Amino acid sequence: MTISPVIPKTAMVMAAGLATRLRPLSLERPKALMEVAGKTLLDHSLDRLAEVGVERAVVNTHHLAPQIERHLAGRTHPAITISHEPEILDSGGGILKALPLLAPEAFYAINAKIVWCGGRSEALVRLAEAWDDARMDGLLLLQPTVSAVGYEGAGDFTMDQLGRIAFRDPREVAPFVFASIQILHPRFFEQAPSGKFSLHSLWRRAIEAGRLFGLRHDGEWYHVSTPAGLREVRARLEHPRIEVA
Repeated sequence: MTISPVIPKTAMVMAAGLATRLRPLSLERPKALMEVAGKTLLDHSLDRLAEVGVERAVVNTHHLAPQIERHLAGRTHPAITISHEPEILDSGGGILKALPLLAPEAFYAINAKIVWCGGRSEALVRLAEAWDDARMDGLLLLQPTVSAVGYEGAGDFTMDQLGRIAFRDPREVAPFVFASIQILHPRFFEQAPSGKFSLHSLWRRAIEAGRLFGLRHDGEWYHVSTPAGLREVRARLEHPRIEVA
């Protein structure tokens, strides 16, 4: 008998960043509202969350916040709660501030700068299937660095056959980049610092405790960080190559 995965009912979608690398485009429009293949990056994430049954999404805002809030005003699936940041709190601080608005159970966290597709099944469902509440505080979706479209870095993590991850050696290129999608449990933030901080410090602590794992994405993944990257992602998704028999 097949057991259906327990899909988290809440999600955090991060849309507060300044997107300095995307300037001058991001001076007038937040990155989350850049359009790719007919919809904004923010809507790509929210639509996928709605499709798998997520009921409520907390969206954090800062840069050009009124634009995002107006854009979301009519959305009901998932229901939207805004967590406004008067000052940028970075990835860790932003989620920690919004934590009281999220469910007491595990939740999705997505950075609204990506588009993902393909694979044997939806990546959000695969994450839920792989989630083990007894032994995990966090589960990260990882994309092979060599196939990450629009990404220019050296990767983030190595991963063994059991899904245990480690940060890359600074002298090397890592096989996997964090795909900006994860499941986190509120206990991941126990004894977290206040104010502005990155998730990296908490990831490191969870790795040392054996409580952070990874899951390889088996589909396509597109990352927007620069104007050139945005053009590349648009070209790949809006004008795919026609295969000739």
